[in-house]
Amino acid sequence: MGRGVGERDEPEVIGRRVQRLRTERGLTQRQLAEPTYTPAYVSTLEAGRVRPSDEALKHIARRLGVDFEELATGRSARLVTDLRLRLTEARRVLATGQARDAAHQYARLLAEAEEHGLVEEEATALLGLGECGLETGDLETARRHFERAESCLANTPLTARVPALRGRAVSHYLAGELRYAVYLLESTLDELNRGGLHDPDALLILYASVIGPYMDMGAQARAAQAAEFALALAPQVQDPALVARMHRSVARTLLAEGRLAEADTSLAKAAELYRQLQLRTELANCHWMRGYVYAQNGQLEHAEAELRQAQQMLADRSATLYSSQVAVELADVLHRRGKSAQAAELLHGVLGDLSPERGAVHSAGAHRLLGIIAEDTRDTEAAEEHYVRALSLLERAGAAGDLADLCRLLGDLLRRTGRVEAALDAYRTGLAPRTAPGTTTLGPAPAQPPL
Repeated sequence: MGRGVGERDEPEVIGRRVQRLRTERGLTQRQLAEPTYTPAYVSTLEAGRVRPSDEALKHIARRLGVDFEELATGRSARLVTDLRLRLTEARRVLATGQARDAAHQYARLLAEAEEHGLVEEEATALLGLGECGLETGDLETARRHFERAESCLANTPLTARVPALRGRAVSHYLAGELRYAVYLLESTLDELNRGGLHDPDALLILYASVIGPYMDMGAQARAAQAAEFALALAPQVQDPALVARMHRSVARTLLAEGRLAEADTSLAKAAELYRQLQLRTELANCHWMRGYVYAQNGQLEHAEAELRQAQQMLADRSATLYSSQVAVELADVLHRRGKSAQAAELLHGVLGDLSPERGAVHSAGAHRLLGIIAEDTRDTEAAEEHYVRALSLLERAGAAGDLADLCRLLGDLLRRTGRVEAALDAYRTGLAPRTAPGTTTLGPAPAQPPL
Protein backbone atom coordinates (compact mmCIF):
# COMPACT_ATOMS: atom_id res chain seq x y z
CA MET A 1 0.00 0.00 0.00
CA GLY A 2 1.24 3.53 -0.76
CA ARG A 3 1.65 6.49 1.53
CA GLY A 4 -1.28 8.56 2.66
CA VAL A 5 -1.68 12.16 1.60
CA GLY A 6 0.56 14.36 3.77
CA GLU A 7 2.98 11.55 4.61
CA ARG A 8 6.59 12.36 3.77
CA ASP A 9 9.37 10.23 2.39
CA GLU A 10 12.17 9.15 4.70
CA PRO A 11 14.95 11.71 5.43
CA GLU A 12 17.46 9.81 3.24
CA VAL A 13 15.11 9.97 0.25
CA ILE A 14 14.36 13.68 0.80
CA GLY A 15 18.07 14.42 1.19
CA ARG A 16 18.95 12.76 -2.13
CA ARG A 17 16.10 14.63 -3.81
CA VAL A 18 17.30 18.01 -2.45
CA GLN A 19 20.86 17.28 -3.58
CA ARG A 20 19.74 16.27 -7.07
CA LEU A 21 17.53 19.33 -7.55
CA ARG A 22 20.22 21.67 -6.14
CA THR A 23 22.85 20.24 -8.51
CA GLU A 24 20.49 20.47 -11.50
CA ARG A 25 19.97 24.16 -10.75
CA GLY A 26 23.72 24.87 -10.24
CA LEU A 27 23.30 26.06 -6.65
CA THR A 28 25.82 25.68 -3.82
CA GLN A 29 24.77 24.52 -0.36
CA ARG A 30 25.38 28.08 0.91
CA GLN A 31 23.13 29.59 -1.81
CA LEU A 32 20.40 27.09 -0.95
CA ALA A 33 20.70 27.72 2.79
CA GLU A 34 20.86 31.52 2.91
CA PRO A 35 19.60 33.61 4.54
CA THR A 36 17.78 31.42 7.09
CA TYR A 37 19.91 28.28 7.40
CA THR A 38 23.60 27.32 7.29
CA PRO A 39 25.49 25.31 4.65
CA ALA A 40 26.22 22.74 7.37
CA TYR A 41 22.48 22.20 7.92
CA VAL A 42 21.92 21.65 4.19
CA SER A 43 24.85 19.23 4.12
CA THR A 44 23.37 17.26 7.04
CA LEU A 45 19.93 17.30 5.40
CA GLU A 46 21.28 16.03 2.06
CA ALA A 47 23.09 13.22 3.89
CA GLY A 48 19.74 12.10 5.39
CA ARG A 49 20.93 12.60 8.97
CA VAL A 50 18.17 15.05 9.96
CA ARG A 51 14.38 15.09 9.53
CA PRO A 52 13.69 18.60 8.20
CA SER A 53 10.81 20.65 9.59
CA ASP A 54 7.98 21.92 7.37
CA GLU A 55 9.48 25.44 7.60
CA ALA A 56 12.90 24.22 6.41
CA LEU A 57 11.40 22.26 3.51
CA LYS A 58 9.22 25.20 2.47
CA HIS A 59 12.30 27.47 2.46
CA ILE A 60 14.31 24.99 0.38
CA ALA A 61 11.35 24.37 -1.97
CA ARG A 62 11.10 28.13 -2.65
CA ARG A 63 14.85 28.33 -3.36
CA LEU A 64 14.63 25.34 -5.70
CA GLY A 65 11.44 26.57 -7.40
CA VAL A 66 9.37 23.46 -6.65
CA ASP A 67 6.20 22.71 -4.66
CA PHE A 68 6.53 21.71 -1.00
CA GLU A 69 4.54 18.52 -1.76
CA GLU A 70 6.93 17.55 -4.55
CA LEU A 71 9.97 18.05 -2.33
CA ALA A 72 8.47 16.13 0.62
CA THR A 73 6.90 13.23 -1.30
CA GLY A 74 8.41 13.22 -4.79
CA ARG A 75 5.09 13.90 -6.47
CA SER A 76 3.89 17.21 -7.78
CA ALA A 77 0.61 18.85 -6.83
CA ARG A 78 -0.12 19.01 -10.57
CA LEU A 79 0.03 15.21 -10.80
CA VAL A 80 -2.46 14.81 -7.94
CA THR A 81 -4.84 17.39 -9.39
CA ASP A 82 -4.70 15.75 -12.83
CA LEU A 83 -5.41 12.33 -11.35
CA ARG A 84 -8.38 13.66 -9.39
CA LEU A 85 -9.81 15.31 -12.50
CA ARG A 86 -9.59 12.04 -14.40
CA LEU A 87 -11.22 10.18 -11.51
CA THR A 88 -14.10 12.67 -11.72
CA GLU A 89 -14.39 11.99 -15.46
CA ALA A 90 -14.47 8.22 -14.85
CA ARG A 91 -17.26 8.82 -12.33
CA ARG A 92 -19.18 10.78 -14.97
CA VAL A 93 -18.77 7.93 -17.47
CA LEU A 94 -20.11 5.46 -14.90
CA ALA A 95 -23.03 7.77 -14.05
CA THR A 96 -24.11 7.87 -17.69
CA GLY A 97 -24.38 4.07 -17.67
CA GLN A 98 -21.15 3.10 -19.43
CA ALA A 99 -19.88 0.82 -16.67
CA ARG A 100 -17.40 -1.16 -18.77
CA ASP A 101 -15.75 1.96 -20.19
CA ALA A 102 -15.61 3.45 -16.69
CA ALA A 103 -14.01 0.26 -15.36
CA HIS A 104 -11.18 0.52 -17.92
CA GLN A 105 -10.58 4.14 -16.90
CA TYR A 106 -10.62 3.33 -13.19
CA ALA A 107 -8.18 0.44 -13.69
CA ARG A 108 -5.64 2.74 -15.40
CA LEU A 109 -6.08 5.40 -12.70
CA LEU A 110 -5.66 2.80 -9.96
CA ALA A 111 -2.32 1.73 -11.45
CA GLU A 112 -1.14 5.37 -11.54
CA ALA A 113 -2.26 6.03 -7.97
CA GLU A 114 -0.45 2.90 -6.76
CA GLU A 115 2.71 3.86 -8.67
CA HIS A 116 2.84 7.28 -6.98
CA GLY A 117 1.71 6.13 -3.54
CA LEU A 118 -1.50 8.21 -3.61
CA VAL A 119 -3.63 6.31 -1.11
CA GLU A 120 -6.79 8.45 -1.21
CA GLU A 121 -6.86 8.41 -5.01
CA GLU A 122 -6.18 4.65 -4.95
CA ALA A 123 -9.20 4.18 -2.68
CA THR A 124 -11.36 6.37 -4.95
CA ALA A 125 -10.40 4.28 -7.99
CA LEU A 126 -11.17 1.05 -6.09
CA LEU A 127 -14.58 2.41 -5.04
CA GLY A 128 -15.29 3.24 -8.69
CA LEU A 129 -14.29 -0.26 -9.78
CA GLY A 130 -16.56 -1.69 -7.08
CA GLU A 131 -19.52 0.38 -8.33
CA CYS A 132 -18.79 -0.82 -11.89
CA GLY A 133 -18.91 -4.40 -10.61
CA LEU A 134 -22.27 -3.83 -8.94
CA GLU A 135 -23.68 -2.36 -12.14
CA THR A 136 -22.48 -5.20 -14.39
CA GLY A 137 -23.48 -7.85 -11.84
CA ASP A 138 -19.92 -9.04 -11.13
CA LEU A 139 -20.58 -9.15 -7.40
CA GLU A 140 -17.51 -11.08 -6.26
CA THR A 141 -15.13 -8.71 -8.06
CA ALA A 142 -17.08 -5.71 -6.72
CA ARG A 143 -16.76 -7.01 -3.18
CA ARG A 144 -13.00 -7.49 -3.54
CA HIS A 145 -12.59 -3.90 -4.77
CA PHE A 146 -14.63 -2.52 -1.86
CA GLU A 147 -12.58 -4.57 0.60
CA ARG A 148 -9.34 -3.20 -0.87
CA ALA A 149 -10.71 0.36 -0.69
CA GLU A 150 -11.59 -0.20 2.96
CA SER A 151 -8.06 -1.50 3.59
CA CYS A 152 -6.55 1.59 1.91
CA LEU A 153 -8.55 3.80 4.25
CA ALA A 154 -7.81 1.75 7.37
CA ASN A 155 -6.07 4.68 9.08
CA THR A 156 -8.83 7.20 8.32
CA PRO A 157 -11.93 7.97 10.44
CA LEU A 158 -14.87 5.56 10.10
CA THR A 159 -16.91 8.21 8.26
CA ALA A 160 -14.36 8.10 5.39
CA ARG A 161 -14.71 4.31 5.15
CA VAL A 162 -18.52 4.34 4.95
CA PRO A 163 -18.77 4.32 1.10
CA ALA A 164 -16.54 1.20 0.99
CA LEU A 165 -18.52 -0.48 3.79
CA ARG A 166 -21.79 0.39 2.06
CA GLY A 167 -20.50 -1.05 -1.24
CA ARG A 168 -19.46 -4.27 0.47
CA ALA A 169 -22.87 -4.56 2.15
CA VAL A 170 -24.71 -3.99 -1.15
CA SER A 171 -22.64 -6.67 -2.89
CA HIS A 172 -23.61 -9.15 -0.14
CA TYR A 173 -27.24 -8.02 -0.36
CA LEU A 174 -27.43 -8.54 -4.12
CA ALA A 175 -25.78 -11.95 -3.66
CA GLY A 176 -28.66 -12.97 -1.38
CA GLU A 177 -26.73 -12.65 1.91
CA LEU A 178 -29.31 -10.42 3.58
CA ARG A 179 -28.35 -11.05 7.20
CA TYR A 180 -24.69 -10.28 6.66
CA ALA A 181 -25.54 -7.13 4.68
CA VAL A 182 -27.73 -5.92 7.55
CA TYR A 183 -25.02 -6.82 10.07
CA LEU A 184 -22.44 -4.68 8.23
CA LEU A 185 -24.77 -1.69 7.93
CA GLU A 186 -26.21 -1.91 11.45
CA SER A 187 -22.83 -2.35 13.15
CA THR A 188 -21.43 0.66 11.27
CA LEU A 189 -24.45 2.78 12.19
CA ASP A 190 -24.11 1.70 15.81
CA GLU A 191 -20.42 2.61 15.89
CA LEU A 192 -21.03 6.02 14.30
CA ASN A 193 -23.92 6.96 16.56
CA ARG A 194 -22.41 5.66 19.80
CA GLY A 195 -19.08 7.28 18.95
CA GLY A 196 -20.62 10.68 18.28
CA LEU A 197 -19.54 10.59 14.61
CA HIS A 198 -22.77 12.13 13.36
CA ASP A 199 -21.72 12.87 9.80
CA PRO A 200 -25.00 13.43 7.85
CA ASP A 201 -23.65 12.11 4.53
CA ALA A 202 -22.28 8.91 6.07
CA LEU A 203 -25.46 8.28 8.08
CA LEU A 204 -27.73 8.93 5.07
CA ILE A 205 -25.72 6.48 2.93
CA LEU A 206 -26.16 3.76 5.56
CA TYR A 207 -29.82 4.36 6.41
CA ALA A 208 -30.81 4.47 2.72
CA SER A 209 -28.87 1.25 2.04
CA VAL A 210 -30.30 -0.79 4.91
CA ILE A 211 -33.95 -0.24 3.92
CA GLY A 212 -33.93 -2.82 1.09
CA PRO A 213 -32.46 -5.69 3.17
CA TYR A 214 -34.82 -4.87 6.06
CA MET A 215 -37.83 -5.05 3.74
CA ASP A 216 -36.75 -8.38 2.25
CA MET A 217 -36.18 -9.81 5.74
CA GLY A 218 -39.69 -8.80 6.79
CA ALA A 219 -38.43 -6.22 9.31
CA GLN A 220 -40.76 -3.51 8.06
CA ALA A 221 -40.82 -1.52 11.31
CA ARG A 222 -37.04 -1.19 11.24
CA ALA A 223 -37.19 -0.22 7.58
CA ALA A 224 -39.75 2.48 8.38
CA GLN A 225 -37.56 3.80 11.21
CA ALA A 226 -34.49 3.89 8.91
CA ALA A 227 -36.58 5.82 6.37
CA GLU A 228 -37.67 8.27 9.08
CA PHE A 229 -34.05 8.92 10.10
CA ALA A 230 -33.00 9.29 6.45
CA LEU A 231 -35.69 11.87 5.76
CA ALA A 232 -34.66 13.83 8.87
CA LEU A 233 -31.00 13.82 7.79
CA ALA A 234 -31.64 14.82 4.16
CA PRO A 235 -31.79 18.64 4.73
CA GLN A 236 -28.23 18.51 6.16
CA VAL A 237 -26.81 16.71 3.10
CA GLN A 238 -25.34 18.69 0.21
CA ASP A 239 -24.86 15.83 -2.29
CA PRO A 240 -28.03 15.64 -4.45
CA ALA A 241 -27.18 12.10 -5.61
CA LEU A 242 -27.28 10.88 -2.00
CA VAL A 243 -30.61 12.63 -1.43
CA ALA A 244 -32.05 11.08 -4.60
CA ARG A 245 -30.94 7.60 -3.56
CA MET A 246 -32.58 8.19 -0.18
CA HIS A 247 -35.90 9.16 -1.79
CA ARG A 248 -35.81 6.01 -3.93
CA SER A 249 -35.18 3.81 -0.89
CA VAL A 250 -37.78 5.53 1.30
CA ALA A 251 -40.42 4.87 -1.37
CA ARG A 252 -40.23 1.15 -0.51
CA THR A 253 -41.32 1.75 3.07
CA LEU A 254 -44.11 4.07 1.97
CA LEU A 255 -45.37 1.37 -0.39
CA ALA A 256 -45.36 -1.23 2.36
CA GLU A 257 -47.51 1.10 4.47
CA GLY A 258 -49.96 1.59 1.59
CA ARG A 259 -48.99 5.25 1.13
CA LEU A 260 -48.86 5.01 -2.66
CA ALA A 261 -49.25 8.71 -3.44
CA GLU A 262 -46.41 9.63 -1.06
CA ALA A 263 -44.23 6.89 -2.55
CA ASP A 264 -44.85 8.24 -6.04
CA THR A 265 -43.99 11.78 -4.87
CA SER A 266 -40.74 10.52 -3.33
CA LEU A 267 -39.83 8.76 -6.57
CA ALA A 268 -40.66 11.86 -8.62
CA LYS A 269 -38.21 13.87 -6.49
CA ALA A 270 -35.52 11.24 -6.99
CA ALA A 271 -36.12 11.03 -10.74
CA GLU A 272 -35.89 14.79 -11.15
CA LEU A 273 -32.57 14.88 -9.29
CA TYR A 274 -31.22 12.02 -11.37
CA ARG A 275 -32.24 13.78 -14.59
CA GLN A 276 -30.45 16.93 -13.51
CA LEU A 277 -27.35 14.94 -12.57
CA GLN A 278 -27.57 12.75 -15.71
CA LEU A 279 -27.33 9.58 -13.61
CA ARG A 280 -28.83 7.26 -16.18
CA THR A 281 -28.75 3.95 -14.30
CA GLU A 282 -30.28 5.52 -11.20
CA LEU A 283 -32.96 7.12 -13.35
CA ALA A 284 -33.73 3.68 -14.79
CA ASN A 285 -34.11 2.40 -11.22
CA CYS A 286 -36.66 5.16 -10.60
CA HIS A 287 -38.72 3.99 -13.59
CA TRP A 288 -38.43 0.48 -12.14
CA MET A 289 -39.77 1.56 -8.76
CA ARG A 290 -42.53 3.70 -10.28
CA GLY A 291 -43.62 0.66 -12.27
CA TYR A 292 -43.85 -1.20 -8.98
CA VAL A 293 -45.96 1.64 -7.49
CA TYR A 294 -48.36 1.52 -10.43
CA ALA A 295 -48.60 -2.28 -10.12
CA GLN A 296 -49.44 -2.00 -6.42
CA ASN A 297 -52.15 0.51 -7.31
CA GLY A 298 -53.65 -1.76 -9.98
CA GLN A 299 -52.60 0.55 -12.86
CA LEU A 300 -51.11 -2.34 -14.82
CA GLU A 301 -50.80 -0.64 -18.20
CA HIS A 302 -48.78 2.21 -16.71
CA ALA A 303 -46.78 -0.30 -14.67
CA GLU A 304 -45.85 -2.26 -17.79
CA ALA A 305 -44.75 0.90 -19.61
CA GLU A 306 -42.52 2.06 -16.74
CA LEU A 307 -40.95 -1.37 -16.24
CA ARG A 308 -40.29 -1.83 -19.95
CA GLN A 309 -38.58 1.56 -20.06
CA ALA A 310 -36.47 0.65 -17.02
CA GLN A 311 -35.49 -2.70 -18.49
CA GLN A 312 -34.50 -1.15 -21.82
CA MET A 313 -32.43 1.58 -20.16
CA LEU A 314 -30.60 -0.96 -18.00
CA ALA A 315 -30.05 -3.39 -20.86
CA ASP A 316 -28.58 -0.57 -22.98
CA ARG A 317 -26.06 0.01 -20.18
CA SER A 318 -25.15 -3.67 -19.78
CA ALA A 319 -26.54 -3.64 -16.24
CA THR A 320 -27.53 -7.30 -16.63
CA LEU A 321 -28.32 -8.12 -13.00
CA TYR A 322 -30.59 -5.10 -12.50
CA SER A 323 -32.16 -5.68 -15.93
CA SER A 324 -32.98 -9.29 -14.99
CA GLN A 325 -34.51 -8.19 -11.70
CA VAL A 326 -36.75 -5.70 -13.51
CA ALA A 327 -37.77 -8.46 -15.94
CA VAL A 328 -39.12 -10.54 -13.04
CA GLU A 329 -41.37 -7.70 -11.91
CA LEU A 330 -42.41 -6.97 -15.50
CA ALA A 331 -43.36 -10.64 -15.91
CA ASP A 332 -45.59 -10.38 -12.83
CA VAL A 333 -47.41 -7.42 -14.40
CA LEU A 334 -47.76 -9.27 -17.73
CA HIS A 335 -49.23 -12.29 -15.92
CA ARG A 336 -51.74 -10.07 -14.12
CA ARG A 337 -52.70 -8.56 -17.49
CA GLY A 338 -53.47 -12.04 -18.85
CA LYS A 339 -50.24 -12.33 -20.86
CA SER A 340 -48.97 -15.45 -19.09
CA ALA A 341 -47.17 -16.91 -22.10
CA GLN A 342 -45.16 -13.70 -22.54
CA ALA A 343 -44.44 -13.67 -18.82
CA ALA A 344 -43.15 -17.25 -18.81
CA GLU A 345 -40.97 -16.62 -21.86
CA LEU A 346 -39.48 -13.54 -20.22
CA LEU A 347 -38.77 -15.43 -16.98
CA HIS A 348 -37.08 -18.36 -18.69
CA GLY A 349 -34.97 -15.85 -20.60
CA VAL A 350 -33.55 -14.20 -17.47
CA LEU A 351 -33.22 -17.14 -15.07
CA GLY A 352 -29.75 -17.80 -16.47
CA ASP A 353 -28.66 -14.34 -15.27
CA LEU A 354 -29.93 -15.01 -11.73
CA SER A 355 -28.67 -17.56 -9.22
CA PRO A 356 -28.41 -18.25 -5.46
CA GLU A 357 -25.23 -16.12 -5.45
CA ARG A 358 -26.56 -13.41 -7.76
CA GLY A 359 -30.01 -11.91 -7.28
CA ALA A 360 -31.33 -14.74 -5.09
CA VAL A 361 -34.56 -12.98 -4.04
CA HIS A 362 -35.53 -12.15 -7.62
CA SER A 363 -34.52 -15.64 -8.77
CA ALA A 364 -36.95 -16.98 -6.17
CA GLY A 365 -39.55 -14.53 -7.45
CA ALA A 366 -39.11 -15.88 -10.98
CA HIS A 367 -39.61 -19.48 -9.83
CA ARG A 368 -42.61 -18.45 -7.72
CA LEU A 369 -44.31 -16.81 -10.70
CA LEU A 370 -43.47 -19.74 -13.00
CA GLY A 371 -45.08 -21.99 -10.38
CA ILE A 372 -48.25 -19.88 -10.40
CA ILE A 373 -48.36 -19.95 -14.22
CA ALA A 374 -47.87 -23.73 -14.16
CA GLU A 375 -50.73 -24.08 -11.67
CA ASP A 376 -52.96 -22.03 -13.97
CA THR A 377 -52.39 -24.68 -16.68
CA ARG A 378 -52.91 -27.50 -14.10
CA ASP A 379 -49.28 -28.65 -14.41
CA THR A 380 -48.98 -29.34 -10.67
CA GLU A 381 -45.69 -31.22 -10.99
CA ALA A 382 -43.93 -28.26 -12.63
CA ALA A 383 -45.58 -25.84 -10.19
CA GLU A 384 -44.33 -27.82 -7.20
CA GLU A 385 -40.81 -27.96 -8.64
CA HIS A 386 -40.71 -24.18 -9.09
CA TYR A 387 -42.12 -23.54 -5.60
CA VAL A 388 -39.54 -25.84 -3.99
CA ARG A 389 -36.71 -24.06 -5.84
CA ALA A 390 -38.05 -20.70 -4.72
CA LEU A 391 -38.36 -21.96 -1.14
CA SER A 392 -34.72 -23.06 -1.11
CA LEU A 393 -33.53 -19.68 -2.42
CA LEU A 394 -35.57 -17.67 0.09
CA GLU A 395 -34.53 -19.80 3.06
CA ARG A 396 -30.88 -19.42 2.12
CA ALA A 397 -31.24 -15.64 1.73
CA GLY A 398 -33.24 -15.22 4.94
CA ALA A 399 -35.97 -13.35 3.04
CA ALA A 400 -38.70 -13.93 5.62
CA GLY A 401 -41.01 -11.39 4.01
CA ASP A 402 -41.43 -13.44 0.82
CA LEU A 403 -40.97 -16.87 2.43
CA ALA A 404 -44.32 -16.90 4.23
CA ASP A 405 -46.24 -16.15 1.02
CA LEU A 406 -44.31 -18.80 -0.93
CA CYS A 407 -44.93 -21.45 1.76
CA ARG A 408 -48.64 -20.65 1.63
CA LEU A 409 -48.68 -21.26 -2.14
CA LEU A 410 -46.75 -24.52 -1.79
CA GLY A 411 -48.89 -25.66 1.16
CA ASP A 412 -52.11 -24.96 -0.74
CA LEU A 413 -50.80 -26.91 -3.75
CA LEU A 414 -49.81 -29.90 -1.59
CA ARG A 415 -53.15 -29.86 0.24
CA ARG A 416 -55.10 -29.82 -3.03
CA THR A 417 -53.16 -32.87 -4.23
CA GLY A 418 -53.97 -34.78 -1.04
CA ARG A 419 -50.59 -34.47 0.76
CA VAL A 420 -51.87 -32.97 3.99
CA GLU A 421 -48.81 -33.71 6.18
CA ALA A 422 -46.46 -32.22 3.58
CA ALA A 423 -48.77 -29.18 3.33
CA LEU A 424 -48.61 -28.71 7.12
CA ASP A 425 -44.80 -28.83 6.96
CA ALA A 426 -44.81 -26.14 4.29
CA TYR A 427 -47.12 -23.92 6.35
CA ARG A 428 -44.91 -24.39 9.43
CA THR A 429 -41.83 -23.44 7.42
CA GLY A 430 -43.51 -20.18 6.43
CA LEU A 431 -44.34 -19.36 10.05
CA ALA A 432 -41.00 -20.30 11.60
CA PRO A 433 -38.81 -17.33 10.53
CA ARG A 434 -41.26 -14.70 11.72
CA THR A 435 -39.85 -12.44 14.42
CA ALA A 436 -41.32 -9.72 16.61
CA PRO A 437 -42.36 -6.59 14.69
CA GLY A 438 -39.47 -4.31 13.93
CA THR A 439 -36.71 -6.80 14.70
CA THR A 440 -34.34 -8.93 12.68
CA THR A 441 -32.53 -12.07 13.79
CA LEU A 442 -29.60 -9.83 14.68
CA GLY A 443 -30.63 -8.53 18.08
CA PRO A 444 -31.27 -4.95 19.25
CA ALA A 445 -31.52 -2.11 16.74
CA PRO A 446 -28.46 0.13 16.37
CA ALA A 447 -28.11 3.35 18.37
CA GLN A 448 -30.15 6.26 17.05
CA PRO A 449 -28.75 9.53 15.69
CA PRO A 450 -29.41 12.71 17.73
CA LEU A 451 -32.00 14.25 15.40
